[in-house]
Amino acid sequence: MVTVRAPATSANLGSGFDVFGLALERPGDVIRVERAPKTTIEVTGVGRQYIPEDPVKNTAGIVAKELDAPAHIEIDKGVRPSSGLGSSAASAAAAAVALNELYDCGLTPTELVRIAAEGEAAVSGEAHADNVAPAILGGFTIVTEDDITQVDASIPVVACLPELVISTRDARQVVPKSVGIDELVGTVGNAATLTAGMVRNDPELVGQGLRDNSLTGARESLIDGFDSVRESALSAGATGVAVSGAGPSVLAVCHDGKQGSVASAMLDAFFDAGVEARAYQTSVGGGATILR
Repeated sequence: MVTVRAPATSANLGSGFDVFGLALERPGDVIRVERAPKTTIEVTGVGRQYIPEDPVKNTAGIVAKELDAPAHIEIDKGVRPSSGLGSSAASAAAAAVALNELYDCGLTPTELVRIAAEGEAAVSGEAHADNVAPAILGGFTIVTEDDITQVDASIPVVACLPELVISTRDARQVVPKSVGIDELVGTVGNAATLTAGMVRNDPELVGQGLRDNSLTGARESLIDGFDSVRESALSAGATGVAVSGAGPSVLAVCHDGKQGSVASAMLDAFFDAGVEARAYQTSVGGGATILR
């Protein structure tokens, strides 16, 4: 048996739609795999009732098929489904790393990202790697059609998860199909600023790079109380705020020591909007880890 933990992730980060992603120290999924004649799946943990155990419909099961590595897969969910924190990616990433180890496939981490992305297609309809890349590689990742760039970073963040559900498919439908040249120029500038901030471990630059744009900003209207939550986080010391992935989680970047006040402010703002929420005081962290 092989056991692997894979972290929650945040994708898009305001200016990096379908390109940027980062791994969070917490929460995370833990997956155990054991060789078997055919793939079976057992799910426990948060939101288990919403996760299919049919291998054809589960991201981990699809990864097992892609690797031709049948196994009994136990998934202990720590990342709530439909959270905007890469729940399906965590399971796919952990399964890819675990099965690669179990069957001694010899695939590189970058090759495993591509395999795990096929599992993601079961949820989003397309094989995006913006969540599975940081889930496997850790840190901050930049995913293009031909390459994946990874940067080790240690930026304090707060991920605030409201008790709302937004599906990835629904969130993609509100994204505009095109943007004007001024919007494009602004987005490129923000993306470059965010990338420089990650390389320098500079929360101020990263926060500036999270600035709104019409692509990811369109999703803000799907989150009750978002404007108030953002303003409250900024007032409490956050350097930048953005929707995490497809939402409804909201990601705030801050300086070390500010996570507590920022988390409290975000929770209070959601409460005032009539929405229950929980906050993870965490940071950019490592990728999938073999536990035993």
